[in-house]
Amino acid sequence: MVNMIRADLYKIFKSTAIKVLFAITLLCSLMMVLFAYLINKGNLGGEYSGIGFMFSDMNTISILGAVIAGVFICGDFENKTIHNTIADGSSRGRIIVSKSIVYFCSVLFIILPYALVTIIAVCSGNKFDMSSVSIGFLNILSKESGTEISASVFAKLIAAAGTLILVHMSQLSLCLPIAFAVKKPVLVVAIYYAISILSGQISSLASRSEVVNNIFSLTPFGGNRMFLTVHSGGGELLETFAVSIIFGIAVIIITCGIFRKTEIK
Repeated sequence: MVNMIRADLYKIFKSTAIKVLFAITLLCSLMMVLFAYLINKGNLGGEYSGIGFMFSDMNTISILGAVIAGVFICGDFENKTIHNTIADGSSRGRIIVSKSIVYFCSVLFIILPYALVTIIAVCSGNKFDMSSVSIGFLNILSKESGTEISASVFAKLIAAAGTLILVHMSQLSLCLPIAFAVKKPVLVVAIYYAISILSGQISSLASRSEVVNNIFSLTPFGGNRMFLTVHSGGGELLETFAVSIIFGIAVIIITCGIFRKTEIK
């Protein structure tokens, strides 16, 4: 399995697609910071916050993470790579685990610009804000900018950013069963983006229903998973970490079940 992971990592990080996606997230993260800075300074009106949100991690990573699954996993169905791997004697469980590891590495790679740009912006001492649309790294940027940075604050900032990356990865794990089930890149992107929109509606419902909130909080989409800051307690970070890991593992197990029942032609 180690050789499978190495081969897939080499293939995906040598591809033009991953480089383009990284460039897009780097550009979008910089635009997110620019909009938050100009809106806070008053150089742009609050009505531009919607445009600024379009560049945020919550919006772009949902799409680009699904694109990676479509290109990487569905592409291997189209070029018969997975078929050949099975014919060579590799179990379907091994294939799922190796593909999952490489997929998460790829997602981590494209999320890193948001984490790094946000941390640098907060440490710059400038003030950034995009009011009510702030979520994910944009929320950290809005809530923590202007804070005096000490060693302890910086450590908490790193912890919050790292946990938020894990939340994104856990949410995007849903692309795995979708990709192995539909095997079409366009469908993977469309279905996952619909799920991300639906999760927002369920989150709104959860705020009015304790039962829905309790169920939804067991997923990386619920609770305050996307609103972590340096003020988030250690217990909240640990809970978010545990929920994200358990959810991701559960999704991988479900994906194995789906793939075992899939006929490979």
